[in-house]
Amino acid sequence: RRISPAEAGLDAVEERSIAARDGTAILTWWGEAAPGQPTVLYFHGNAGSFANRAERIRKYMARGYGVVMMTYRGYGGSSGRPSEKANVEDAKTVYEALRASGIPADEIVLYGESLGSGVAVQVATEKAVAGIILDAPYTSIADLANLHYPHLPARWLMTDRYETLSYAPRVTVPVLIVHGEADSLIPVEMGRKVGAALKGPVKVATFPLAGHSDHYLHGSYDVIFEWLTALANEIPRRRAG
Repeated sequence: RRISPAEAGLDAVEERSIAARDGTAILTWWGEAAPGQPTVLYFHGNAGSFANRAERIRKYMARGYGVVMMTYRGYGGSSGRPSEKANVEDAKTVYEALRASGIPADEIVLYGESLGSGVAVQVATEKAVAGIILDAPYTSIADLANLHYPHLPARWLMTDRYETLSYAPRVTVPVLIVHGEADSLIPVEMGRKVGAALKGPVKVATFPLAGHSDHYLHGSYDVIFEWLTALANEIPRRRAG
């Protein structure tokens, strides 16, 4: 269902509707960064929404980071129907809206959570960013289907495949991977394989007791904020050099 940022207790966040290339309305929430801090362009998971990710937005903004979160077609206010092609193209459109608002590429960090990790990796192969955070990434949705439904020909029937592993070698920016070692939906081994395929600097942080979406209970915020701080500190040096 659609809720406003104010209903979620985010008074400093603005709701904006962005027109996709085909005219579909894509709903986004915008939270401004403090001066000199990066903005996180966040792509949530399959079961995610603005409502159940509001606390994450609050925590990032409390540290001075900007957050722009889009929701996929058919989710929480966006019109249309989701697909891999539409989700990736809409993500690129929101990225361009972010750039048009005055935020430079080297202050944008992509955050892909679960399903959104495949979106983030594809966006990063075409758009300039400072870095990427991949939260429980998978090698491909087809691999996941084969893992969870081994007796069905899911690999051959799927059209939305999100082949992250094939895009990963084209990513050269710094990447942080966070993954629960007890994740029963997307095995941590998939996250490690994605990390190994990336060509830029990669940090992999795993949490032994964490499942699919609860690593924040096991210290992941500290790891993420430390990584973001180091990335932000590099911005002036990269610009000077």
